[in-house]
Amino acid sequence: MNVNTSLRGLAAAGAALLVGACGSGSGGPGAGGGPGGEQSGTPASEHAASGSGQQPVPTDAEDWQGVTDALGRQGKVMGGTVYRVGFPRGDLKVTSYGVQVKPGLALGSYAAFARYPDGQNLAMGDLVVTEKELPKVTDALHKSGIDQTAVHKHLLAHEPQIWWTHFHASGKNAEMIAQGLKTALDATGTPPPAEPASPGPIDLDTQTIDKALGAKGTNDGGIYKFSFARNQTVTAHGKVLPPATGVTTAINFQPTGDGKAAINGDFAMTAGEVQNVIEVLRSGGIDIVELHNHALDDNPRLFYLHFWAVDDAAKLARTLGQAVDEQDVKPVG
Repeated sequence: MNVNTSLRGLAAAGAALLVGACGSGSGGPGAGGGPGGEQSGTPASEHAASGSGQQPVPTDAEDWQGVTDALGRQGKVMGGTVYRVGFPRGDLKVTSYGVQVKPGLALGSYAAFARYPDGQNLAMGDLVVTEKELPKVTDALHKSGIDQTAVHKHLLAHEPQIWWTHFHASGKNAEMIAQGLKTALDATGTPPPAEPASPGPIDLDTQTIDKALGAKGTNDGGIYKFSFARNQTVTAHGKVLPPATGVTTAINFQPTGDGKAAINGDFAMTAGEVQNVIEVLRSGGIDIVELHNHALDDNPRLFYLHFWAVDDAAKLARTLGQAVDEQDVKPVG
């Protein structure tokens, strides 16, 4: 077990170093460079070389009202800077190895928006699409000037066939970016927002799971979730990416009865951590689904490993905790 075990006991509230209020509005459309307007500021290559980047400015929900209106659903400001909107695919009935996968385990599309001192807005996220929807979503994203940065799987054998595509966009007009994203969502069967139901008690020994992972999980719609942020600053295209933009290790437990759970999620790793994490996961019988990048210009370069297993939840948690210990991370949430 490495020295990071003690770090995992720290609260994620340390990330709340960004306080204050930001100016209203998102700026007008620019002359080019993306769906939201003209690009400005230091070239991303210079930031990548120096390891620096612009910090996002603090915002509140009102600052993102145009994005809310364009997407047709309310998001949540996380960490004081990131406006994150979820699009759970509750319309899909996906089965993998006899387990019906709940939206919160692996079928949650999302978009994360952040604003920076140069007036640029960054949007990034992940869309869950069927194989039939994927070409239409690809075309819609590119027509709106939104980049695709990854296309991959989060599950092994499953029906129907589902794909996950990551996207990135930046510009001075956040509403224009959101409108382009809404066009892509309209090419899918993503359902309209619904009032969240009370999850009720979760059928797992959460105390044992928490102890194994060195953190306190959260019950999100019946899925027990953990998130771990990198201890170093992560940047992309010259902008600092807070954890809520998706640059975290995510671990999800879906109860399957008798103390067992299906687990899914991804480890966000630097290159030097990859092999150790794989070896630990395999030693505990956890399958490797995918190993890939989610971004094109992140620094440090992060590799994401998706995993799957169905077994005794406490046993899986012990293995996952050992794998987390191989990373330079701390718990968030």
